[in-house]
Amino acid sequence: MRTFLLLVLFSFSFFKVQAQQPQKLSASEIYEAVKKLNFIGSALYIAAHPDDENTRLISYLSNDVKARTAYLSITRGDGGQNLIGPELRELLGVIRTQELLAARRLDGSQQFFTRANDFGYSKHPNETLTIWDKEAVLHDVVWVIRNFKPDIIINRFNHRSPGTTHGHHTSSAMLSVEAFDLTNNVNIYPEQLKFTDVWQPSRLFFNTSWWFYGSQENFEKADKTNLLNMDIGTFYPSTGKSNNEIAALSRSQHSSQGFGSSGVRGREIEYLELLRGALPADKSNPFDGVNTTWSRIKGGEKIGAILYDIEQNFNFKNPSAHIPKLMKAYQLIENIEDEHWKKIKSEEIKTIIAACSGLYLEAVANASSATPGEEAVIAVEAINRSNVSISLKSIATIPGKSIEAKNIALENNIVSRFNTTMTIPNDATYTTPYWLNGGATLGMYKVNNATLIGNPETPRLVKVQFNMFINDVEITFLKDVVYKYTDRAKGEIYQPFEILPEVTSKIEDKVTIFNTRSSKKIPVKVRAGKSEIIGSVSLKHPKGWTVTPDKIDFSIAQRGEEKTVIFTVTPPQNVESEGFLYPKVVINGHSYTDELIEINYDHIPKQTVLLPSKAKVVRLNIQKVGENIGYIVGAGDNVPESLKQIGYNVMTIDPENIEAGSLDKYDAIVVGIRAYNVISALKYKQQFLLDYVNNGGNLIVQYNTSGRRGLNFDNLAPYELNVSRDRVTDENAPVRFLAKNHTVLNFPNKIKRTDFDGWKQERGLYFPNKWGKEFTPILSMNDKGESPKDGSLLVAPYGKGHYIYTGLSFFRELPLGVPGAYKLFANMLSVGKESVEKKERIKG
Repeated sequence: MRTFLLLVLFSFSFFKVQAQQPQKLSASEIYEAVKKLNFIGSALYIAAHPDDENTRLISYLSNDVKARTAYLSITRGDGGQNLIGPELRELLGVIRTQELLAARRLDGSQQFFTRANDFGYSKHPNETLTIWDKEAVLHDVVWVIRNFKPDIIINRFNHRSPGTTHGHHTSSAMLSVEAFDLTNNVNIYPEQLKFTDVWQPSRLFFNTSWWFYGSQENFEKADKTNLLNMDIGTFYPSTGKSNNEIAALSRSQHSSQGFGSSGVRGREIEYLELLRGALPADKSNPFDGVNTTWSRIKGGEKIGAILYDIEQNFNFKNPSAHIPKLMKAYQLIENIEDEHWKKIKSEEIKTIIAACSGLYLEAVANASSATPGEEAVIAVEAINRSNVSISLKSIATIPGKSIEAKNIALENNIVSRFNTTMTIPNDATYTTPYWLNGGATLGMYKVNNATLIGNPETPRLVKVQFNMFINDVEITFLKDVVYKYTDRAKGEIYQPFEILPEVTSKIEDKVTIFNTRSSKKIPVKVRAGKSEIIGSVSLKHPKGWTVTPDKIDFSIAQRGEEKTVIFTVTPPQNVESEGFLYPKVVINGHSYTDELIEINYDHIPKQTVLLPSKAKVVRLNIQKVGENIGYIVGAGDNVPESLKQIGYNVMTIDPENIEAGSLDKYDAIVVGIRAYNVISALKYKQQFLLDYVNNGGNLIVQYNTSGRRGLNFDNLAPYELNVSRDRVTDENAPVRFLAKNHTVLNFPNKIKRTDFDGWKQERGLYFPNKWGKEFTPILSMNDKGESPKDGSLLVAPYGKGHYIYTGLSFFRELPLGVPGAYKLFANMLSVGKESVEKKERIKG
């Protein structure tokens, strides 16, 4: 019973990308899969974030050694920045999860996560492990190890150097070291043993390099007694690529972080320092001394005898010639006692059998989604592209298990197509990332179903089971139901088949600022998940606010159609106030309160996310001067939309179109986050921006990164300005006013220390640590135990105008509706406009 629950509830077979174009293996790829089938060993790589993994080593272990390899990322990267779009926090975590899965598809590995929430940069593991809830994350690391059962574990970071790098990095290694000593103890997390067994890995390594020693010279002098070294620059003739070229393709999937990489060729050495276990005699082989042959498994010798022979005598011209032996090996695998390897190798050999026979099986829904209780029509395709004897006995739709007896003989290259139907269960769970269902704290996601912990994504509910006979041997294939269509530009597009609510709703503007006592119209979009929807919408609101009317009736005819209803929202009259609006849709007595968010980028599968529908409203007495703001979009943020909320006319500036005089119409120009990192044209247009300032303009430059992926810009500012890696990660860190009489703290809004209350994730990042005497530092702040950081907001006059550089995290605070951030930004936009405001007041 325990084994059944493990396989069903905590299936680690979902790592194949769901709803991607079906994999169709070439003869060379089948041969490589056979070699992997014949390696009985596993390696687990552990680090903190998406992009921390060493794709070169992971690819080498998977593609050269042929080990079953996986990456355990402690977090999903939710706390980072996004170079490709506006998604942050939970939605960025969804994107980065899929980018890791895309990377693993390319390097042939698997992916795991814990419940840890990436809360942003942390300077010490003491802070990290407190915010994360160390015990819960350690539980998850042990859980993944017990289920994946690695022979070797490799840490990306050094567990012995707390405080010298990102606290998440060191913590990932510390957790791995501690877990290594716990996973074989039945008294540790005994509740896990209902679904899995204890396990003891053979060795634990640290993936070190000269970088961890400070210099190449130090590394050359270091004692290497406990170091393994491997040349991972292998060339694979079957793919025409070197290992490092494959690794570069894998790493390039991290598009949201701008990690596009060029492939390299030639010899390259990776080093592993032994932390636990016996030192291998062969220091080029981390598996040395571990039995990785079929003889490791009771009854495996007979299987190995068959499969090693296929490997040694593989028929590249006609792989189907191996089907009789493969089917015999499959039957033997199905009878071994070791449930762990039985599950893994059964799936591997079934993939090889299907590829050798040219067997193609597909189940495609007639719509991209369905609702609970709705009937879905599924088009089934089955084709045998070989002379092997194959027949389709029956199919079963899951859930529902409605058996359709077919007994169809699949003749060589004759396609069989037919339709079947299935009813989505009334209690079916919606398709959405499982870790977002239970809410979250600053450091942890809440997952109610413990068997889902570790999974990269929610297992797909709707499947079709193909019951087959191949060479008179019964064999079953399980396929996710997908949706596909043809795009005239991109061709055949596959998408996941989703289970969605009958209706969802959303307020487009996630923050609405009321800077007067006037009411505003708040549109609510209602989207139908099925046809013929009739219901009503109401809007829950904060105390002291009023909403009219109480409810609005609506009807929608077609699935996917949206209808907009408009409410009038009035703020409190004389007090500053903030809160949330919550749409509620009622249909046939059932209430629906979720918003449907679709994430659609070419490099990952389309994602649907259901989150509670809400929008923040803020009554704020805010003053501003100026109307027309030019915005140069950087690495993706919602600051322009936020500025529109307080009445600015914001126009996007294309850097390519900047020329002499083209900027004169703007009262101020704002440069988006990391713009100087990602927009090469700014190198040639910067002088026009500085001329704009010199002629009386106001230029605000938001943070840019420094370091190896950082700034290479000679004239970022009109005066000396050195961008560093200084940051203040405590969002509650006290803020001190260095220039309390400066206009930026007083005009047109009086900035108080309370205006820094309610900031999220951090104060700011990449502050300058050195600047010319022309700059006035406005604020000082620091994390606990650190020296003051005075470079978060710098203002300098230049000619007739002003240049402002800020590392404050406005890109996070403004979209979250933090009132003080709006006031301070309005003041920054108004610098130098005091005389204009005075003239307007006199004229009025």
